[in-house]
Amino acid sequence: MATLMGSESPCTGGKRRHCTGNIVTKFTASKITGQGFSRGTQLPGGLLQERDKRAKWHGIPALLQRLHESSHPNSDLSQAHSFLKVLSSQLSMEAMSFVTEDRKTAQESTFPNTYTFDLFGGVDLLVEILMRPTLTMQKKKPNMNDDLVKDCLSVLYNCCICTEGVTKSLAARDDFVLFLFTLMTNKKTFLQTATLIEDILGVKKEMIHLEGIPNLSGLVQSFDQQQLANFCRILSVTISEPDVGNDDKHTLLAKNAQQKRIASPSRAEVNQVTLLNIPGFIERLCKLATRKVSEATGANFLQELEDWYTWLDNALVLDALMQMATEEAEQSSTESSDESSLATSPLRHRLPQSMKIVHEIMYKVEVLYVLCVLLMGRQRNQVHKMLAEFRLIPGLNNLFDKLIWRKYTSSNHVVHGQNENCDCSPEISFKIQFLRLLQSFSDHHENKYLLLNSQELNELSAISMKANIPEVEALVNTDRSLVCDGKKGLLTRLLTVMKREPPDSSFRFWQARAVESFLRGATSYADQMFLLKRGLLEHILFCIIDSGCTSRDVLQSYFDLLGELMKFNIDAFKRFNKYVNTPEKFQTFLTQINSSLVDSNMLVRCITLSLDRFESQTEDVKVVEVLSECCLLSYMAKVENRLAFLFRLVNIINVQTLTQENVSCLNTSLVVLMLARRKAKLPFYLNALREKEYAEKYPGCLLNNFHNLLRFWQRHYLNKDKDSTCLENSSCIPFSYWKETVSVLLGSDRTSLCAIASYIDEPYMDLDKDLLED
Repeated sequence: MATLMGSESPCTGGKRRHCTGNIVTKFTASKITGQGFSRGTQLPGGLLQERDKRAKWHGIPALLQRLHESSHPNSDLSQAHSFLKVLSSQLSMEAMSFVTEDRKTAQESTFPNTYTFDLFGGVDLLVEILMRPTLTMQKKKPNMNDDLVKDCLSVLYNCCICTEGVTKSLAARDDFVLFLFTLMTNKKTFLQTATLIEDILGVKKEMIHLEGIPNLSGLVQSFDQQQLANFCRILSVTISEPDVGNDDKHTLLAKNAQQKRIASPSRAEVNQVTLLNIPGFIERLCKLATRKVSEATGANFLQELEDWYTWLDNALVLDALMQMATEEAEQSSTESSDESSLATSPLRHRLPQSMKIVHEIMYKVEVLYVLCVLLMGRQRNQVHKMLAEFRLIPGLNNLFDKLIWRKYTSSNHVVHGQNENCDCSPEISFKIQFLRLLQSFSDHHENKYLLLNSQELNELSAISMKANIPEVEALVNTDRSLVCDGKKGLLTRLLTVMKREPPDSSFRFWQARAVESFLRGATSYADQMFLLKRGLLEHILFCIIDSGCTSRDVLQSYFDLLGELMKFNIDAFKRFNKYVNTPEKFQTFLTQINSSLVDSNMLVRCITLSLDRFESQTEDVKVVEVLSECCLLSYMAKVENRLAFLFRLVNIINVQTLTQENVSCLNTSLVVLMLARRKAKLPFYLNALREKEYAEKYPGCLLNNFHNLLRFWQRHYLNKDKDSTCLENSSCIPFSYWKETVSVLLGSDRTSLCAIASYIDEPYMDLDKDLLED
């Protein structure tokens, strides 16, 4: 704290000591203990002035005294405002440097003015001034000048970003947090209020109850569309479950333990219901998400730009604006060399349109995030019904070419998690959030057919008729008035841009996830053929085999998509064999699969299940032909290859390392054993595992581990209806057979040839150890 300590000065007794240091120490201690001096107004003004120059306080403590003296309840606060403006100018420069320097760690040596302001009670004083109208006993509440409120809020925000601990101290004051929401009714102070609330809620230990906000419904209904979009930034903090680590990487044991501790429903779930009960809320979000840029240029646009800096996270947005302006200038110069044409359209005239585009994109990012969270919540069906009714999907389809995917954007090969704070550009954030929304919308829901247009729905019906199979019920029940307009539906447009992406682009990951979600659930032959006819299988195989793609995330998403596309579809396997037409290509494909079974095991499961079904359809000439010719089916038909996959699947996971990402390996190993059990070959497979253990000189290792995994499986799945439904739909194996097979494998009768215990010799038995407790 060298910048605050100052030099020696005369003190009683003729000795010289660090009196300034004592003042700082006392204030610091008072913040911790609540005793002693708490603000500069409690010290003599002469003392503060004497120490100011040596301590390099820049007059801040003295200004705070004047601010305090001029802000008493009966004053008109005009003089107080003049003092605050002086303080604000001193603090704003530090805040600006903080934002432009990528938010370095806040410390007093870096931002001495802001630190001094907080140390001498400036933050508490501004909170008092703001809340003073709520404390009066008078019936008519005194009105505060809007500019004074704005400056108070701006200074508080500057303190939050520049001084460690300020945001947390404000977050601890529930009365102040709820009071801030009442300030949002004033359009002139809305943006500053929203920015401060967002920062405070981001560090608040407990999520607030939205229903505790005074007249929340009236507040939201009073917002214009721009305010509502900004309000979504705040809502995202209140409706998302708190992070407990990366969702895919956090162990299922820890997740299950956490779910037991958390009361149900959670506060986030209660807040979601509160929002859905606000009349017109979802309809307005749909309009925001689907409006065109030309519809968003209201009269208050320039006014908003003046305050824009308060809600920009970093300089990336400004960089994006300049890049757009430069690109437009270059495009204009190549399209026309007419000097008069260029003169009438200078850069300063083109930039506002670029700013409008990014402005609108940033709004839509926030809106789509809120809709996505609501789609994944407990009220999913209610949200789905409203999104369909308010034509969200057709609206997004109309924006696809002109705004969502209007140009190629580099994604830096980064895959952003659902709850991860993304520091990428607005364009990238928008595309990723759009793809997440499509994934959530399509996943295991009959409304997925809204992603098509009427002609494409007719095409699905024709495919079913040609194959002499009944149409899917969800397709028959789709309301044609709610589907996409135009020549292409949203799914088809997505496939088009997907094929143009560079091999390692992280957009490929989200694109593949969105398309896969359309196929997930009960397997639909018509859905598969619709995508096969558009060259999706060949595109996936090119990416896996020929493109040189090295991104594990992208490859995993393509393996999963390929599995859903090929499952039980003999035409898909025929197409596969046509593309993978050399031993070298097939070996490259196998190498990619074997390089990470965690990534590719869903595809292995698909091939295993499909082979089992095809082998029961030998009366079909086409199936027999493909079975005999397809290199992939021939490879999986060899029992030694299936066993090799089983060995590895059981060996790469254990109860302590199970996550949402790798638990599929356990289910794939179970699929292999269930199919073996159907053919009365389960003892053969279990004995093969035993022989593998002895060959590797680790007797009991594989089987003890598998036994523990199956015990966890029982606890995890038997209480989760959704998970069990997913397992049944994706495998076409009744869940009762899953449960029965697990029970047989865990049987305690050592004479049973289908019980794991029968294949572990007594000295290596380790089945009583309970690894499943919290």
